[in-house]
Amino acid sequence: MSGTPPQRDDFSRTSDEARRQREAFGAAVRANRTVPDEANLARRRQMLRWAKWVLPGCALLLLVSIAAWPEIDHIINANRTALTQEARLHIQSGNMTGASYRGLDAHQRPYMITTDTALQVDAERINLVAPVADTFVSGNGWVMVTGDEGVYMQHAQTLELTGNVTLYRNDGIIMYGPIADIDLKRGVIASDKWVHSEGPFGVLDAQGYFMGQHEGIAQFRGPGRLILNDDSSADKDAAASNTQPVAHPSAVAPAPEKR
Repeated sequence: MSGTPPQRDDFSRTSDEARRQREAFGAAVRANRTVPDEANLARRRQMLRWAKWVLPGCALLLLVSIAAWPEIDHIINANRTALTQEARLHIQSGNMTGASYRGLDAHQRPYMITTDTALQVDAERINLVAPVADTFVSGNGWVMVTGDEGVYMQHAQTLELTGNVTLYRNDGIIMYGPIADIDLKRGVIASDKWVHSEGPFGVLDAQGYFMGQHEGIAQFRGPGRLILNDDSSADKDAAASNTQPVAHPSAVAPAPEKR
């Protein structure tokens, strides 16, 4: 082997060429470097001061969030459950709970309708759940009618009741039926379905009825059945009543029975 080391062309330069290359490189580096002025130095010092507070604050916030995460997760899950249950409900606009409606009839006597839930369908119609209608009649009497559902027409002042309709009067008469139509303005209650009535007079079953509260009449249409109480005290109470049950001629098929 020869003892002469290998020669490379890139290293074969003179000292003058190396000096010129170093001077050119140093000039390029000095040209790219700029000395910061006072404004830049002040900005950098401000950033350092902010960093001294912001970085520890972020670290503290991270530690607090880690410690409070179980409670935050519980709140998120609780809200998610509540939203899920609310989404399952069918909520309609215009619903009102515990609503009451008041007015005056043609004789300037007050009436009131209360209900568990009221749904305003339009400007005229209101659908009611478990409505109760209270009206005053002549002679300081009163009538209360209840039902499972109802439709109240505000301007017409009419109430349609359906489902387990029950009528109570202050003279002790109770009437049961599936439906009832009430004209609150005129003080009229009517039904074209069967009705069962009980009171001091006895028991009456008919196919329909018409009651004029202010006129003091009650008409029942038949065929029907009337059982009178043979009680003198009951007769006196019925005679003292302002509105006595009067059976229409077609309402009673057989002769009334006496107990």
